[in-house]
Amino acid sequence: MTGQFDVQQSRALAVESNGLNVIADEERKGRPSQLFWPWFGANVSVLGLSYGAFALGFGISFWQAVIAGVVGVVFSFLLCGLIALAGKRGSAPTMALSRAAFGVRGNKLPSLVSWLLTVGWETVLTILATLATATVFERLGWGGGDLTKVIALVVVGLLIVACGVLGFDLIMRAQTVITIVTGVLTVVYIILVADRINWNTVSALPGGSSQHVIGALVFLMTGFGLGWVNMAADYSRYLPRRSSSAGVVGWTTFGSSIAPVVLLVFGLLLAGSSEDLSKAISADPIGALAQALPTWFLVPFVIVAVLGLVGGAVLDIYSSGLALLSVGLPAPRYVAAFIDGLVMIAGTVYVVFYGGEFLGEFQGFLITLGVPVAAWCGIMLADIASRRRDYAEADLYDPSGRYGDVRLLPVLTMIVATGIGWGLVTNTLASWLTWQGYLLKPFGLGGKDGDWAYANLGVLFALVAGFAVHLIAGTSAVRKQERAA
Repeated sequence: MTGQFDVQQSRALAVESNGLNVIADEERKGRPSQLFWPWFGANVSVLGLSYGAFALGFGISFWQAVIAGVVGVVFSFLLCGLIALAGKRGSAPTMALSRAAFGVRGNKLPSLVSWLLTVGWETVLTILATLATATVFERLGWGGGDLTKVIALVVVGLLIVACGVLGFDLIMRAQTVITIVTGVLTVVYIILVADRINWNTVSALPGGSSQHVIGALVFLMTGFGLGWVNMAADYSRYLPRRSSSAGVVGWTTFGSSIAPVVLLVFGLLLAGSSEDLSKAISADPIGALAQALPTWFLVPFVIVAVLGLVGGAVLDIYSSGLALLSVGLPAPRYVAAFIDGLVMIAGTVYVVFYGGEFLGEFQGFLITLGVPVAAWCGIMLADIASRRRDYAEADLYDPSGRYGDVRLLPVLTMIVATGIGWGLVTNTLASWLTWQGYLLKPFGLGGKDGDWAYANLGVLFALVAGFAVHLIAGTSAVRKQERAA
């Protein structure tokens, strides 16, 4: 038993050599139930509590927000579960398997979008972890100035980059620890602040229009599952191909959505009980949550906040490295992850020490990327649904193979769906993104000031259009590929 533990320990601390390649049969291991750990650990962040205030910001009631939240969170993570099937069937990273739909070089477009999204989110999570540490330490009287931020950034950055560089085995072990620690401390947090809930105030919140409910639902979809779909197969690709498909979908969906649903509902109760807290969360999503805590729990709160954010950033940096390889970087996986780590740290330094209001604008940029990611997700789902056989492994890396070099239909579908989708969303987080929403008035949806403006229908349109077009027009091409076997 001790010898087996030593082998597992040394494997976790070794640099993973696999990159975009197909995982060899002898390296495939594990059970679908083990997918619970990385997905739960990446989504148990206390940031999920802040989404309660964000959802109520759409002007909807508690029950409307609960419905929008449960549907938006579970459905969006179900999309992750379905895409994770491709990992089991192809034993390659998500953006390598995407080549079957877009062609080997045509896939550079979604790979670039995926890289921008993942490296962006890992930077935002690192920023929030750094600022949360400084906020809590300032309340404790232990500092809170630039030195505290530097120390927090060094610790957080080293944790994230180390996991990203060393790779899969360390990530799986680290996420198990993060899951247990953050899960326990989050329960303690909920118990400590539960007395702040005022049900009479929460239940008296006025309801909003159906457009506002849809807007909240789309926002929560984008903030949760749609932010992960482009990496969903990265963690199922090590599973043996005989693994249960239902298990892959079920454990991915359950592991990723259970914590956000619980945290969101509790966040709705907290934010709905106090307008002041709701406004504070909008300004400082993590630090505001510490206001109601007794002093003795502030250090554990820092631990749960930072570990939860690190858990998400670790998955992001691992997958952003794989996406960068798929774009065409001629380097090993660990080098790509290290490069992304440098970009992440540079972005964090700029925002924390020099950026001012840059964070809000950067979040607007990430929301903008939600539209092309939704279009890619629809295309990828249709491609997976159309396939009756496993992927032809060698052809995923050969432009002259059955998947082709550039497949115009999915590439054009993604571009057109994105163009229309941007015209059906509004983005007020950055002045340089106010051009979005240009199709609302022509489509009779009231323009940028109308009720439909904040429904963000463009995300749903891109998702549905990508799926429908590829399923209807692309299935014959998939059948032709499979007959070529």
